[in-house]
Amino acid sequence: MELRDSEAPTLGVGMVGYAFMGAAHSQGWRTAGRVFDLPLRPVLAAIGGRDARAVRAAADKHGWAAAETDWRALVTRDDVQLVDICTPGDSHAEIAIAALEAGKHVLCEKPLANSVDEAEAMVAVAEQARGRGQLAMVGFNYRRVPAIAYARALIAEGRLGELRHVRVVYLQDWLVDPQFPLTWRLKAEHAGSGALGDLGAHIVDLAQYLSGELLVGVSAQLETFVRERPLLQAASAGLSASGGMDCGPVTVERGPVTVDDAALFTGRLASGALASFEATRMAAGRKNALRLEINGELGSLSFDLERLNELSFHDHGEPATTAGFRRILVTEADHPYLEAWWPPGHALGYEHTFAHQARDLVEAIAAKADPAPSFADGLQVQRVLAAVAESAERNAAYTPVPTVRAVQAVQQAVQAVQAQH
Repeated sequence: MELRDSEAPTLGVGMVGYAFMGAAHSQGWRTAGRVFDLPLRPVLAAIGGRDARAVRAAADKHGWAAAETDWRALVTRDDVQLVDICTPGDSHAEIAIAALEAGKHVLCEKPLANSVDEAEAMVAVAEQARGRGQLAMVGFNYRRVPAIAYARALIAEGRLGELRHVRVVYLQDWLVDPQFPLTWRLKAEHAGSGALGDLGAHIVDLAQYLSGELLVGVSAQLETFVRERPLLQAASAGLSASGGMDCGPVTVERGPVTVDDAALFTGRLASGALASFEATRMAAGRKNALRLEINGELGSLSFDLERLNELSFHDHGEPATTAGFRRILVTEADHPYLEAWWPPGHALGYEHTFAHQARDLVEAIAAKADPAPSFADGLQVQRVLAAVAESAERNAAYTPVPTVRAVQAVQQAVQAVQAQH
């Protein structure tokens, strides 16, 4: 007999970070146990951030029991069994490694790290922790869109046959204005890369997840269209001053953008199928346009995040007189994740992907099963991103994606990261 959620053992969650992703993850943890019958009941034990006032406000808003201003204190709390990392990429390795060594399970937002070396160190520590019973997962939430999960099932069943083409684009426009301030996402020391890591990580993961194959090589171009932007504090001061009647002209201090605005690359999957990718934050009019299409010998699938409850499917074996793409409304109870939600036709949204992510991780922890995507999956994406950056530096030269590196190199990466912290 299954336990009702209120009777299930608890899983104390501690989250580091409270901004956009922190809010999204909070929604997922707060909702998952109230919708799905989980073997462990997530409890929002503590949230962490450097600004005491802001993190306390976030705790009150999102339902966290406690607030911490030092992530080190959060990861060692007795009431925290799982650490959820929603910080900029430059802190992922340090926090994840410390949490795993403290005996906690870990969920880390994508991209896994800012470099291959850091990602390898995280994987090595995660593998050691796995032997002690701790699990680690990277947060590629778009895998948890029911239509995308269903697309993966159709491809795995062979409905498309041998794959020929995978094409994915992710378009946003929030950097089109050259006066948009120089936030942390535009600084390589914090973000690692720009559109490549922020958006490209998602579409690389989706291409590999849906196809069931790894990318083995890429040819790429990167571009930064606006190379200087107003400093955040200076921009705020300038905007405030410009509102006064007698303040006169204001000079706003600017700083260099050290990441890419856009990434364009092609690739080849292990089977020989071709792939193409575009990731940009400079596509005027596109707010969060993630689109993909996969073509195989027997048919095709396409998906648009702006219609995330729908999947388009073409069966090339049907008579030409009636064949074509047909719309599948992915809201039936036997579609992925839908058994616990609303009646057919009642659409889900972006925030549901985080509840699905939480459900999958909780069930993996209870079953002592390897979660997906794993840190190793995150590392593979990181290797693709690094190959893209290398190819762009070499004027779009074809660059292989390594899938295996020597154990000695991984161990050295672990030692390097630990020495820094």
